[in-house]
Amino acid sequence: MRVLIVEDDEALLHFLRKSFEAAHYEADIAADGEKGRDLVDQNQYGLVVLDLSLPKVDGLELLKHIRAQNSTLPVVALTARREVEERVKALDLGADDYLSKPFAFAELSARVRALLRRAHAPTNNEVLRVEDLELNRLERRVARAGKPIEMTPKEIALLEYLMQNEGRCVTRAMILENVWRMHSDTVTNVVDVYVNYLRKKVDEGFEPKLIQTVRGAGYRMGRREREA
Repeated sequence: MRVLIVEDDEALLHFLRKSFEAAHYEADIAADGEKGRDLVDQNQYGLVVLDLSLPKVDGLELLKHIRAQNSTLPVVALTARREVEERVKALDLGADDYLSKPFAFAELSARVRALLRRAHAPTNNEVLRVEDLELNRLERRVARAGKPIEMTPKEIALLEYLMQNEGRCVTRAMILENVWRMHSDTVTNVVDVYVNYLRKKVDEGFEPKLIQTVRGAGYRMGRREREA
């Protein structure tokens, strides 16, 4: 498999290339966002490891560009910053996982393997359905009652998780860990914010309402009477 590593720290960049090659990957490298963008446009990759702080083209801008070209290419974001907001923004823009510097290559390698397993896992249910709501998991398209609904990559990921757990209460901690890949002790209201985004797109103007709040617990996908 061919991977792209975009990192402006020269020592770390070459360390990662050697480590990936030792693990039997082909590795291309770029020391700035502009070069990374050119390589993404010119080649086919199975994975991108992307530093968020880059010269010439910022890492977040490059992430937007990658997602505009390919909605399913696995991307691991690297950051030296500790702010939750930056990690949330990267995940919202379509990063599949993130890793804070400094890190051990063994952990990065384990996260990469997990991402690749998910990316190549057989999908028995290409289209998820709850009532008249449909999510095409391969094409990343959403529609309700036949009407297309535009969503961001993270909104689709949250909707997919809720639909996969139809009829089951999922807690905020479960959503945070499975959709945002964050620990449950992270202080953030991002789950509630994104559930509200989904409600506006999925439930406003439609009946029945499908995204239910379970008081003191979390959320449930499905008709309200299923809470009984």
